[in-house]
Amino acid sequence: MSHDLTGRRVTVMGLGLFGGGLGVARWLHAQGAQVRISDRRDAAVLADALAALEPLRSDGRIEVECGQHTPEWFTNTDLLVANAAVPTPWSNQLLRSARDAGVPVTTEIRLSIESLPDRRTIGITGSAGKSTTSAMTLEALRASGRRAVIGGNYGGSLLGSAHAVQADWLVLELSSAQLWWLSDEAAEWSRQPRMAWRPTIGALTNLAPNHVDWHGSVEHYLMSKAGVVPASGDLVTWFATDDPDAERTAAATLGADRVWWRASPPEVVMDGLSLVVPGAHMVQNARTALALLDRACAVDGLPIDRQAATRAINAFPGLAHRMQRVGAWHGVACFNDSKSTTPAATIRALEAFDDLSRVHLIAGGYDKKIDLAGIAGLAPRLAGLYAVGQVQDQLATAGGVRCGTLESAVRAAFDRARPGDSILLSPACASTDQYPNFEHRGDHFVALVRTAAAATSR
Repeated sequence: MSHDLTGRRVTVMGLGLFGGGLGVARWLHAQGAQVRISDRRDAAVLADALAALEPLRSDGRIEVECGQHTPEWFTNTDLLVANAAVPTPWSNQLLRSARDAGVPVTTEIRLSIESLPDRRTIGITGSAGKSTTSAMTLEALRASGRRAVIGGNYGGSLLGSAHAVQADWLVLELSSAQLWWLSDEAAEWSRQPRMAWRPTIGALTNLAPNHVDWHGSVEHYLMSKAGVVPASGDLVTWFATDDPDAERTAAATLGADRVWWRASPPEVVMDGLSLVVPGAHMVQNARTALALLDRACAVDGLPIDRQAATRAINAFPGLAHRMQRVGAWHGVACFNDSKSTTPAATIRALEAFDDLSRVHLIAGGYDKKIDLAGIAGLAPRLAGLYAVGQVQDQLATAGGVRCGTLESAVRAAFDRARPGDSILLSPACASTDQYPNFEHRGDHFVALVRTAAAATSR
């Protein structure tokens, strides 16, 4: 669908911190729209995004409010671009008022896909590992001679990107929220035409209960993920065979007649794979990236340089906040895995270590109403479990230490750690009880670790 936005009034709900709101605002301005941007966060928090937007405001077609949402901006407009992170959007008062006023509601991810209708896409989702798998897939495609760009939940925006228009492949990391906004259910609710969109190739890294606060139920979360299945039904996943317990739990939650993720695991040549980033879950991410490269070759018919692709994946240094090795002090290695916001992701991070009795785990954060008993139960096997945030009481039931804040947890971990130990921030929870996002939490951890290490004598 194309939008003629010249002179149209468009409200953007949320400028945001990851570039999506900024990208959509720039694109709307370039389309000739009259743009209003409304964000509840203070201007100080949004300073970088506001500064980037400033050069466009001279013609008076961009208006911004911070610290509040003016209801009239949502009802007296021609189009509303919703923030996909807003939980249970169908019950959000502002979005409901827009819908009831006859205002079509869309999102940045939908606009991006509509603006690039002819691009081949690889859609990647999962409860954990989707960012790293997406980045590895991008590197593999490029090393194999393909023009590829990345977008979606990964950050930034593909709207107005010349590279995206010229790309052979778009790699889209897709959250469950974004997949819902691309669904028929969302289109019907938001008074938009059905998308009839599916990725050319889809991948599921894994699946575990998550984001119940956004979806309202585990069932809704699991079914929203189904939007990653290509129209052909050809899905790349090892989920059911690699994690049978989780698969049985998910199947029992939905009912056997609604299971969508079962697929035959593809054969993948792993020759020459030797990653610089540790952990079996990283090998699984690389395995998925290579499988997606194979599928891309089958679709586009271009030659494959598998050795170059494997070398690129081997050299992949990992993403910040995803098993990022911060450094080692006095024989204690420190890892920032702030992006792990689910128990399943934290378990995968712990699996990278040979001896859990030498691992000091810092976990906790915002309460997403998911079961944390599995993480709490690891306390007797760990060198220490340091619980922070809203869920600290849930995490301290089997011997974990209530620390409350990251500062206290880092100090406690360094006090107890011995040469040969590791300190791991892998929260199993979102950050928004104490931080704007997981990046801020991870950056704070890195700063605290360096300060504590400098003050610690052995």
